[in-house]
Amino acid sequence: MRILRTPFDLDTFFVDLSRAPRAVLMLDYDGTLAPFRREPARAAPYPGIVPALDELTANGRTRLVIVSGRWTRDLLPLLALRERPEIWGVYGWERLFPDGSYVIGALPEAARAALVVADGWAQDLMALGAREERKPASIAFHWRGRREQEIGSIREALVHRWTKLGRPSALALRDFDGGMELCATGHDKGDAVRTVVAEAGSDAVIAFLGDDYADEDAFRAVPDTGAAVLVSHALRQTAAHLWLQPPGELLMFLRRWRAAQRG
Repeated sequence: MRILRTPFDLDTFFVDLSRAPRAVLMLDYDGTLAPFRREPARAAPYPGIVPALDELTANGRTRLVIVSGRWTRDLLPLLALRERPEIWGVYGWERLFPDGSYVIGALPEAARAALVVADGWAQDLMALGAREERKPASIAFHWRGRREQEIGSIREALVHRWTKLGRPSALALRDFDGGMELCATGHDKGDAVRTVVAEAGSDAVIAFLGDDYADEDAFRAVPDTGAAVLVSHALRQTAAHLWLQPPGELLMFLRRWRAAQRG
């Protein structure tokens, strides 16, 4: 583990956690809790992660929240946790509560129309080797496992069509690990974190763990007293306080969280 921003201190953070009446642990999924897979439906959590999370939430002092770019319906089968956590999907457009109640943001007509146009690009991009993933409020084009030349052709074709469309403000074109995504603007992971932080109250200890560029919005939304944690095999420029490598250091962090709450 490496501290990336001062005055953040990991020991002080865990001391605060041991004394806090409540805590919130927010986690991205792909690249954070689970390794990337060419077939996303097979991206199961790293070994040991599910038992660690089950033990961590058993005493009821930690509120577990998954904040992902995935569609919640695709994520649920992969989360074999003892108790269903709260899940924010599609970068904050969806919110699925532990009791099953569900909220989704209203998609503006301009974003809907632009996504329909982008969906029409799928056949050409798939001919270049891309895989299309449709979600509420976004369309992702994946290229994981493709050769560099194929990736370059897919990226070039996608950016060309995006530019020709006029780069509408209702959509954002985002890079992610293994592809690019056209996502409706208006919600992001930072919005999800700010909402959860406000609900938790000022005496709660907060942490968010993520790996991808979309997680930077969430890192910046973590309070100064909280922990923004980059989970990645390689260090990159980030707003996070702390860098750790999965799965070993991730498991160490979760076990130390559990130990702190045991006093």
